[in-house]
Amino acid sequence: MKNLFAILLSISLFISCNSSKVQSDTSVSDAEETTSLVENEVAVVLEEAPKEVVYVDPDNLVKAYFASGCFWCVEAIYEHTKGVQEVISGYSGGTTKNPTYESSNTGKTGHAEAVEVIYDSSVISFKELVNIYYGTQNIEQANGQGNDRGSQYRSIIFYSDASEKAIIEAKVSELVASGLKPAAEVTKFDKFWIAEDYHQDYERLHPNQSYIRAVSVPRLNRFKKDFPDMVK
Repeated sequence: MKNLFAILLSISLFISCNSSKVQSDTSVSDAEETTSLVENEVAVVLEEAPKEVVYVDPDNLVKAYFASGCFWCVEAIYEHTKGVQEVISGYSGGTTKNPTYESSNTGKTGHAEAVEVIYDSSVISFKELVNIYYGTQNIEQANGQGNDRGSQYRSIIFYSDASEKAIIEAKVSELVASGLKPAAEVTKFDKFWIAEDYHQDYERLHPNQSYIRAVSVPRLNRFKKDFPDMVK
């Protein structure tokens, strides 16, 4: 009887173990299938997600320099211009070394608030940047723009070589022929001093600042309205 009981017990344990293994194998299989499905879904999501392709040819990067009133405004305009990689606010047009915002505001450094525009010449030309320059300011206002008055806010358009100078002079002649009197100085570029960090990307970082809302944003919006094909 004991032998029969032992045999029955062995058969029961065998069936139980096999049943557990089948359940275990099934669980592993289900887990592997679930993992596979998740991986496939992730792969689909990754494949379908939009990808921003930004290509800038370093061989075509060129710098240009402009001053026309507050550099916060000018920087914002060129930051929204197609083909422009970066815009940096600073000071240029004077002889004082290492100018600061405070010293520049005295009007005694000779510098004007200016911007350095780094752009891809295969996307946008210097001529187009010049058109934007003259088209986004009060062309005839000397020593300032709007209520920003003083030599530190005067308009200066800089050229680096004879070809850029010729482009600027052609534009000035065109404006004069239309009856306007451009006040911007046409000056050979010499030195650009980068402004303090807190001035960089000021319009973007302080959209609710009172001056930005009252002056910079309206000026930027006029650019977008008047040069829709140039907006990025």
